[in-house]
Amino acid sequence: MIDRPLDTIDFPYRRRPRRLWLLSIALAIALLFGAGTALSYYVDALWFGSEGYADVFWKTLNIQTTVFTLAALTTFGILYGAFRMLKPPHFGEFGTGGILIINNRPVKLPVGPVLSLIALLVSAIVAFGIAAATMREWPILALWWYGRAGALSPSAGAADPVFGRPLAFYLFILPAWQLFADWLLRLALLVFVIGLFFFATSGGPGVRRGMFAARGPRESRGLALTWALLLLAFAAQVYLGRFERLFEEHTIFTGITYTDAHVTLTGTLLVSIALAAGSLLAAVAAFAAPRLLWLGAAAVPAVALWAGTAAVGAYVNGFVVKPNELVREQPFITHNIELTRQAYGLHRFTQRPFLAETTVQAADAANNQATLQNIRLWDWRVLQDTLRQLQEIRTYYDFPDIDIDRYVINGTLRQVMLATRELNVSKLPESSRNWINERLIYTHGYGLTMNAVNGFTPEGLPALLLKDMPVQSAAPELAVSRPEVYFGEMTNGDVYVKTRQQEFNYPQGPTNSLTSYAGSGGVMLGGFFRRLMIALDRGDIGKLPFSDDVTSESRLLMRRNVRERVAALAPFLDYDADPYIVLGSDGRLSWIMDAFTVSDHYPYSRPYRNDGAHTQLNYIRNSVKVVIDAYDGTTTFYVFDADDPIIDVYRRVFPTLFKDASAMPPGLRAHVRYPEMLLALQADLYGLYHMTNPQVFYNREDLWMVASEVTQRVETREKTTQAMEPNFLLMKLPGEMNMEFVEMLPFTPANRNNLIGWIAGRSDAEHYGDVIVYDFPKTRLVDGPLQIDARIDQNAQLSGQLSLWNQQGSHVRRSPLLVIPIGNALLYAEAIYLQAESSPMPELRLVVLALQDRLVYATTFEAALNDLFGAAGAAAATTAPAQPAASAAPAPSAATSMETQALIAEAAKDLVDYQRLTAEGKLGEAGQKLEHLKRTLEELQKRR
Repeated sequence: MIDRPLDTIDFPYRRRPRRLWLLSIALAIALLFGAGTALSYYVDALWFGSEGYADVFWKTLNIQTTVFTLAALTTFGILYGAFRMLKPPHFGEFGTGGILIINNRPVKLPVGPVLSLIALLVSAIVAFGIAAATMREWPILALWWYGRAGALSPSAGAADPVFGRPLAFYLFILPAWQLFADWLLRLALLVFVIGLFFFATSGGPGVRRGMFAARGPRESRGLALTWALLLLAFAAQVYLGRFERLFEEHTIFTGITYTDAHVTLTGTLLVSIALAAGSLLAAVAAFAAPRLLWLGAAAVPAVALWAGTAAVGAYVNGFVVKPNELVREQPFITHNIELTRQAYGLHRFTQRPFLAETTVQAADAANNQATLQNIRLWDWRVLQDTLRQLQEIRTYYDFPDIDIDRYVINGTLRQVMLATRELNVSKLPESSRNWINERLIYTHGYGLTMNAVNGFTPEGLPALLLKDMPVQSAAPELAVSRPEVYFGEMTNGDVYVKTRQQEFNYPQGPTNSLTSYAGSGGVMLGGFFRRLMIALDRGDIGKLPFSDDVTSESRLLMRRNVRERVAALAPFLDYDADPYIVLGSDGRLSWIMDAFTVSDHYPYSRPYRNDGAHTQLNYIRNSVKVVIDAYDGTTTFYVFDADDPIIDVYRRVFPTLFKDASAMPPGLRAHVRYPEMLLALQADLYGLYHMTNPQVFYNREDLWMVASEVTQRVETREKTTQAMEPNFLLMKLPGEMNMEFVEMLPFTPANRNNLIGWIAGRSDAEHYGDVIVYDFPKTRLVDGPLQIDARIDQNAQLSGQLSLWNQQGSHVRRSPLLVIPIGNALLYAEAIYLQAESSPMPELRLVVLALQDRLVYATTFEAALNDLFGAAGAAAATTAPAQPAASAAPAPSAATSMETQALIAEAAKDLVDYQRLTAEGKLGEAGQKLEHLKRTLEELQKRR
């Protein structure tokens, strides 16, 4: 029993020490997490400075800090301020509900102070979370701040056909408004929950009696005001949601429909106005007569309008649009076609007719010698497996990718394939896996290989133009002055250079060639404190600060993977997944990456889903080419599409980050190419959006698809069908005079295998970025890749040979079929390799060439060309890409030449007999012919 007044009881808690204790814990937690972040920013500042982009770092940090600070302070102020304003003065002190008896002593629960502390902590945590999430969206806010005003490129001024807003509104302003509206809605919901909590818990026994009547004006007014804020947030969401209909997908097209234009947009505008008016009504009611009826009435008009809009929209769609869909939707289909073509650059495409004739004469081999000389017979997967056996030299090297490019070799432009020899420290022997080896000694890859796309040795292996360590060159134009690869596609770890340890360069006989880094790249390690900070950030605290090999002049090379590198410098760009290596005219190796500006806010444009950083986009431009020096990591961003409004704004944000395309050195500019990812994306969309007539588009009368090809899984030998990958060709385009490096894809009609056209992205000189679409006559059927593959499989002699090879301790690998426009015809080419079960190194064994009405195959490319084109093919074969130089041999005499010709004829006869006997199932006799053929070829080899 309590025998004295409550206000005289001594309660067992001390407010000030407890608050100091909690404050100390909060401060310790903040320091724990903040120290790591500060350390990361410190090392990033050093790294950006070492790359020459310190101003980019500080500008980005300034934007992020401003966004975070404003979002955190505003969010915290609104949440905690709402709590303080809505909390009743004596909350938690009503009746005896706050008293407990513990050990016969009355204890008063400090509900009010504890709740205030909880509110403080929750408000801070929520504010931190929302601010952190908002800070991650800093590119949206930067584009809004720098792009909302000022002169934009002419293309940015185009208005959408429904709202009449300029393109800049959708690319820069609307995303920021939506971000703000989402933030406001979250806050409004949280504030309303606070108001509802105090309203529900502040009435004592009156909770069950009369809602507003049982409570004081403060609680009722607070709930009404929070309801008003929530209605205002919903009004903003509904208003901005009207613009979202421009990006909405429908069965036939994308964008605003007839029903949207005539019903939904007006209806939702009225709903938004009604919500705003309801918000005002709830605010007035909060001070005039706070009653539940008034709060409900504030939302009723908006709900009624929303229901009415939905009902009228359903009626119009079902009874007005559906019976006359094409007529009603035609203007809106036209909007979708035009703006989708603009968003993806399809409006820049040029269309030309292509006769697609079927005869040998139509191929005009005599006037297309250069194209024939550059047909790619090496499949990149097969070449990669072969190089790993021939050129890795040591187990810790690898060739992560094969790139296709063009180079001048012995005075002639040739198409070649390049592979960079990178170091994979995970393949070092286990006994060598230690910190010194991995961080100080084995620091880089070395050199590259290069081979002509159809260059083979007599054994069916690649004829290499660049090979070995040190790099050996077969052409005077191919000189490698800096073969070391410190930055690449698989260089994922940090290394320290300019240390007292010499670095492993390449194996050389019984010893190794050693080197020391001579570049200017990397972060200077400096004194002990700086080294300690770097070690803490990079997770190297146990070794780096105490290593005697590391000096103050040593440098840290970090972010050596080129993909990670460019993403750290310019995270607001999207990047092609395939960097490619370039040997510059100065002998240095560089990586080139294609970078894209993208958006998902282009009005009326069809969304495209990809596997990159953006799961969905509806606007893309290949605005930037990034060059990364493989030796010192110097990274340069060149703008190749100055008309792109997004890159125009980013150049205002970061004026020192970007350079004009004209500043790119000519030795690198000569190797720029049309991006694979972009052509594949554009081709996919062009299959539908080449139909510019709304009626044809509506009926899908002329739908195209990228042609399919047969691929073979190496592990299971299982054949699968997939869309063709873009193929690079060095060729003379129909109607053009000069050789060009182009990227092409063929099209087929939907659900059919015959070809209907092909698309070519141009890469050279003044034609860079141009795209030409060649349309086939609708009156002629042209075989597609699947049909040609079927013809190869149905060839009795050829299929018999392949079956025989697959049964003799080896298996056959077939390259994807190439479709090559030549003259007014299409040439199909496929290479067939033989790989022994005991060896992972495939060797070329057959070359298949075909026209529409003719198919030939031979053991060499030269023989296949001769069989298909006769003298013209032989001329192309004799001028095929030069092979690595060999020792000179005396010119053959006339008698020797006649004997050689006789042996060639005998070998050809043996091959024909072998193929015939194999097809007839006479495998024993076929084996004898094969042995005789081998002896004949050996004799020919001796006479070379």
